[in-house]
Amino acid sequence: MHHGKYRFIIGFLVAPLALYVLFVVSPNIQAVLYSFTDWSGYSQTQNFIGLDNYVRLVKDPMFWTALSHNGVLLLVLPIVTISLGLVFAFMLNLGGPRRGAVARGLRGSRFYSAVYFFPYLLSVAIIAVLWEQAYNPRGGVVPRAMSALGIDPPRDGLLGTPSTVLWACIAVAVWHGVGFYVVLFSAGIASIPTDVLEAAALDGVNRFTLFFRVVIPLLWDNVQVAFVYLGIIALDFFAIVNIMTPHPEAVGNSTEVIAHYLFTRAFSGDANPQYGYASAIGVALFFLTLTLAAVMFRVSRREKVEF
Repeated sequence: MHHGKYRFIIGFLVAPLALYVLFVVSPNIQAVLYSFTDWSGYSQTQNFIGLDNYVRLVKDPMFWTALSHNGVLLLVLPIVTISLGLVFAFMLNLGGPRRGAVARGLRGSRFYSAVYFFPYLLSVAIIAVLWEQAYNPRGGVVPRAMSALGIDPPRDGLLGTPSTVLWACIAVAVWHGVGFYVVLFSAGIASIPTDVLEAAALDGVNRFTLFFRVVIPLLWDNVQVAFVYLGIIALDFFAIVNIMTPHPEAVGNSTEVIAHYLFTRAFSGDANPQYGYASAIGVALFFLTLTLAAVMFRVSRREKVEF
């Protein structure tokens, strides 16, 4: 009887595991193997060169420049996106007039949630193209709005000025992703028992204290997952950079990130493609992402608040 049950379970697991090994594990193993070669990607010869690609990586100033930009993204993108998501979710669900002792959500909160979430339904490619046009210094919505507010937009546009281009890309990523976290945190707030909110109201806490001392601790698991997910996005950040600033060298490499640098080393289209070196960059990015996830879970670990 037990053997039949295990055969049934294994039968359902074989196909997904086989697909996972074929399309996930196998390419990763191949990337590690290629990183120890000088393979160009097109030739049939693959000479083993040991750790030369990794030594070159450590000495490559462009890699460290790209890593520094990813570091800025790691600091800014999760903090800004999660902060806005928490504030908007709190306002939508507990920012309305009080009914009895407990504050209720704003009127039309479901409509606002749908509006916030709508950008997340669009692909990153579409979002990047739309905002590229919005940033256009020749009649784009953003520079026109800046002029209307009395702010002089950069002559070459926000995407053509080294000091503003990375921040312009980060703003697009925040705008695209914040709606998802509004919905995520709204679901978490909706799961908080009314008794907890009523007890806080009877203790006379204001909305500021309610937000920081009640809501955030009860949503900490959601915040933790959001930090890890946004950290992974910050370490990737390929699509927006590749579409909005396909040639980072034109703006002083101000938007060069590791994933885009990997892409240019492997698919730059020049006479010297470097698949082996690109694979080494990919392996480094993999371990950076793995380390980031482990560190974030470790740092943000705390006692679970139960209710």
